[in-house]
This record gives sequence, C-alpha cells and structure tokens, in this order.
Amino acid sequence: MIGPIKTVGIYVEDQARSIEFYVGILGFEVRRRMQMGADAEWVEVAPPGAETCLVIYPRALMPDWSERKASLVFYCADVRATVDQLSERGVKVAMEPGDLPWGTFAAIEDPDGNRLGLTDQQMAGGVQ
Repeated sequence: MIGPIKTVGIYVEDQARSIEFYVGILGFEVRRRMQMGADAEWVEVAPPGAETCLVIYPRALMPDWSERKASLVFYCADVRATVDQLSERGVKVAMEPGDLPWGTFAAIEDPDGNRLGLTDQQMAGGVQ
C-alpha cells in the first residue's frame, strides 16, 4: 500500500542559499543532512509537523534538472497574512492572493525561481 509522500526534490543552484531561504525565512526545519560524496549534501527540510520533506538538491548533480520542475502547494490558514509576512522578509511574491472557487491561492518564489503555492483549501480528510 502506498503511504504519505516522503520527499519532493527541489533543484537549486546554491544549497546554502536555499537552505537559508527555507529554514531562515520560511521557518522550515532541517530533518536530514548527510554527505553525498565530496562536494554535495543530501538535505531534507520541512515545515514543523509536516510528513513530507523537500530535498534541496544541487542542480550540478542532475544534468536534466530543468526538465524536472516540481509543483508544490502548501496549506496556510490565512494566505493573505502569510504572504504579507513573507513579503516583509523579502520573499518574491509571484502571484498575489486571490479568491478562487475552491479557496484563496497565492504563489511565492524561492531564490532559484521554484514556485511555491499557498492555499487555505482544506487538506484531504480535513487534516491540517
């Protein structure tokens, strides 16, 4: 039987810069950090309490990284307030919050241009 999503890879130019963005600005926590050869690390980050981690993976180790774009959407109870807080911290807002038939949606970008969606749509089964 298939269980919860474990990881989603995010391909980045600079691991240290991306870790600072996800941990220092978005408030994620580092869940796993292991050496991958001489020049790279396997780094998993996640929002506190989340089951799924993002793997901050160096583009240099994945020649076809540009063909592997992730589509990530995170739940937030108040999308507008979250976007305001992140914007104040210097996060690029790619799509301002807007009301859609299924809920409020906005998008931000990480330092490598990966878009991260934010929604107040209830999680499957009402879990948050």
